[in-house]
Amino acid sequence: MTQDMLLTMVSGVPWTIALTAVALLIGVVLGIPLCAMRMSKLVVLRMVANTLILTLRAIPPIVWLFFIFFGLDTGYVSLNPFQAAAIGLGLITAANMAEIYRGAMSAIHSGQSEASMALGLSTYHRFFDVLGPQLFRVALPSAASYAIGLLKDSAIASTIGVHEIAFEASHVSQRTFRGLDVYAVAGLLYILLSLPIAWASRWADLHLRARVAR
Repeated sequence: MTQDMLLTMVSGVPWTIALTAVALLIGVVLGIPLCAMRMSKLVVLRMVANTLILTLRAIPPIVWLFFIFFGLDTGYVSLNPFQAAAIGLGLITAANMAEIYRGAMSAIHSGQSEASMALGLSTYHRFFDVLGPQLFRVALPSAASYAIGLLKDSAIASTIGVHEIAFEASHVSQRTFRGLDVYAVAGLLYILLSLPIAWASRWADLHLRARVAR
């Protein structure tokens, strides 16, 4: 593999990182109200949340990207490939994060919240000092695993023209008629990008363990 080929593929790394980060941010934020609706005592809210989560998780991501990029391009809504991919992957992430949040909240005994209220702790201290660290610790492994999966799934954005790693690898392969080494390097780039997520998850888990122990 020549230096030019390698540089072309590496040029897709910033787009892969940006797409993963934006989609993850959208999912983390929107997953909170979706989880609240999912756990609401109101039947209507639960039904709406269940329908949204099922729809977002059941339809393949590539179909969502095509729907948003091609289907919504009616002249009134016009999104560039990056925007369409970020929104599509972000909405799917929101559905999965809502389920991760719900599982984490279900793992925390309700008596802890009641006990902190009995001690007169404010809502702020009750969440950030008692419930929050435990909630984040329980949700962290699943969230980190999903983030790595999202990084991998960002490759489908190449189908609508986002110049991320898979797009550049395909371009190089078609231009040079080389496949084995090109896609091997692409796979290596995804692995290298996944390592910081795994390391950060491990560090955060140790930090939260120490905080909960206090």
